[in-house]
Amino acid sequence: MIHIGTYIEQFINWLTLNFGAFFNLIKIVVESVVNSVEWVLMFPPFYIVIALIAFLAWKRTGWGVTVFTILGMGLIWGMGYWDQTMATLALILSAAFIALLMGVPLGIWAAKNPTAGKIIRPVLDLMQTMPAFVYLIPAVLFFGLGKVPGAFATVIFAMPPAVRLTTLGISQVPASIVEATRSFGATPRQLLFKVELPLALPTILAGVNQTIMMALSMVVISAMIAAGGLGEVVLKGITQLKIGLGFEGGIAVVILAVILDRITQSFGVKKPVKV
Repeated sequence: MIHIGTYIEQFINWLTLNFGAFFNLIKIVVESVVNSVEWVLMFPPFYIVIALIAFLAWKRTGWGVTVFTILGMGLIWGMGYWDQTMATLALILSAAFIALLMGVPLGIWAAKNPTAGKIIRPVLDLMQTMPAFVYLIPAVLFFGLGKVPGAFATVIFAMPPAVRLTTLGISQVPASIVEATRSFGATPRQLLFKVELPLALPTILAGVNQTIMMALSMVVISAMIAAGGLGEVVLKGITQLKIGLGFEGGIAVVILAVILDRITQSFGVKKPVKV
């Protein structure tokens, strides 16, 4: 019998014992980021937040999503889940930001270095196929209960699309354009920032959209380790067999998902030029 789980458990315990200070530092930083975003979202009155999100929806998508945003966010406030929704939004935005901060450079590295690509790809496969509940175990061991382990598990779960689509976008830049740029004497930095990244931007933005959507899908799961937010409402509905409570939390999650999806998706679509 080969007990791989025993060795992984020993490794996790070794990390916890020897890098406790490092994990505490990460906990303080991540907790500060999440609490700051949550404070920014909760400080203004609800109608100001709805007006700002609706304005963004109108600028990026048009009237249909704007009306849905106003009615949907108004419904969430009317049901009494405004604070939980803002806590969820803060967790999603913070986790997605961290995932993109690490995922986009990794994607560029994988596209530029074939060896790195061969190493990173199976790691991404592992991250995407491992059951999401498994991430909660090391997250709790490293950071305890609360928002930080929820953000940690969400980052691991949501980062693969950012890496994969960044790699894909960079790889799809036509070789003729790359060669032409080099022939004009462009440095590798100029080639990356002035040619490859602008051309790969629509694909990278699709990765941003997918990262945010996957972060949202971890909301209910991360509630199991006291991350709070709408996931806690849904979890209460399930554990206490309160069908109405579960549906109300679920409806709020769906409304938030549709709004985030439409707005982030619009950044990857070029608007037609008016003549």
